[in-house]
Amino acid sequence: MLKNKKALILVSFLLVFSLVAVGCGSETASGPADPNKLVVAQPSDAVTLDPHGQNDNASARVRLQMFETLVDQDADLQIIPSLAESWEQLDELTYEFYLKEGVKFHNGEELTANDVAFSLRRALGSANVSFIIEAIDVDSIEVVDTYTVRFSTKESFAPILAHLAHPSIAIVSEVAVNEHGEDFGQYPVGTGPYKLANWEKDEFVDLVRFEDYHNEERFAKIENVTFRAISEGGNRTIELETGGIDIAYDIPAMDINRVEESDDLILIRDMNFSTTYVGFNAAKEPFDDVRVRQAINYVVNMDAVVDAAYDGIGTPAKGPLGANVWGANLDLEAYGYNVERAKELMAEAGYADGFTAEIWTNQNPQRIAVLEMVQNQLADINIKVETSILDWGVFLQETAAGNHDMFVMGWGTVTGDPDYGLYALFHSSGHGDAGNRTFYTNERVDELLDLGRATADEDERAAYYHEAQQIIRDEAPWIFTWNGEELTGTQTWVRGFSNSPAGHHALWTVYYE
Repeated sequence: MLKNKKALILVSFLLVFSLVAVGCGSETASGPADPNKLVVAQPSDAVTLDPHGQNDNASARVRLQMFETLVDQDADLQIIPSLAESWEQLDELTYEFYLKEGVKFHNGEELTANDVAFSLRRALGSANVSFIIEAIDVDSIEVVDTYTVRFSTKESFAPILAHLAHPSIAIVSEVAVNEHGEDFGQYPVGTGPYKLANWEKDEFVDLVRFEDYHNEERFAKIENVTFRAISEGGNRTIELETGGIDIAYDIPAMDINRVEESDDLILIRDMNFSTTYVGFNAAKEPFDDVRVRQAINYVVNMDAVVDAAYDGIGTPAKGPLGANVWGANLDLEAYGYNVERAKELMAEAGYADGFTAEIWTNQNPQRIAVLEMVQNQLADINIKVETSILDWGVFLQETAAGNHDMFVMGWGTVTGDPDYGLYALFHSSGHGDAGNRTFYTNERVDELLDLGRATADEDERAAYYHEAQQIIRDEAPWIFTWNGEELTGTQTWVRGFSNSPAGHHALWTVYYE
């Protein structure tokens, strides 16, 4: 009897212990694994941590935490001070920037005008980012004194401040660049709220809070940040569900409902500045005929494309700019799906019996899906399309050379200014590698885009850009395809995070609750 009683007590004890253990496990799952560490996952690792080394999104997301620009943009895309406390436009072309004193780089060196001048010249010498500030006359960059730098643009350039706020025009330490040379991308030194602690290529990047950071308002709330590279979207969602990560970028469409319906997760969903398009080679028959380009726009059912290729994420595009980009023409009319009108235009152009063409893209699942749907729908107007999926480098090289008929590609208006989203893509000076891979030319569009750059008055600029977008829409060098969304999943304990429409998200604001 005593033995049975002891056994009963032991069983009871074990049962209570197991319940306590389960309770403890549940408690652990309801908060971060480490309250001093934020774990973020994105589809790929940074290419380089040198801001002048590459202009890709994965790298910029990490570098944003470590580097700063002369000026910045707030949530409404208004220009605000950053490393420059103030600035002055001395005449139509000349700008002077007055730096904040006492700013330290991660290596302990103080930021001076020499670093700024060095960084601007270095960015202008980079094949990857020079186009962002190509308006600056490199010979005009001048160090006025320790905390003052001056430069002139080659011609009047209204969006210069927005371009200086681009994360790839970050200010770097001249001492550190000279010390590390070509390896600076592995040993980055900026002035931002976080600095590099460790980088295991293709695995993770560890950042640690910079305790000597100069801006109390942007002082990082969480001590450590880890960026993990998890290429498969479904795996990022699983890691989020199991608590392995705190924030997951680029939630795949198939997982949207899964995240939204979870009591433990939050989906943050916002339109961004990205657009996907199908470009024509407008310098090549038969795509040099505007009626052919218009016919193709009419025969492609863009609602069906967005539903199928993007699972309903984002919206069908009406023109070259997304609706949330300043200066976007919101009065543009979508072509709509009208096969009969498409056939009429093809007949008028002398192609009632159709023709054969090629359409290319790179190894991007959504773009491949767009390519395949366009291929199928063009059969309705007797256009036989052959498809090719190219390596990214080959794709860029061949489209820049004009060897294509049609292609699927994307663009992000990172600065939020229409100049960035229109000039490179539609001005005739940009044919080829500079961005205008459709080889589209229209003298009035060139004139309007030049005026938009040269005019300071915002109302006048908007009017020029609205007219340019209407012409571009009507002349259709693109099939206007898709405007994208930022889809970020977070744990319920994450606070202070918000999506940036440019795709580069601040993490120094994040804290746990």
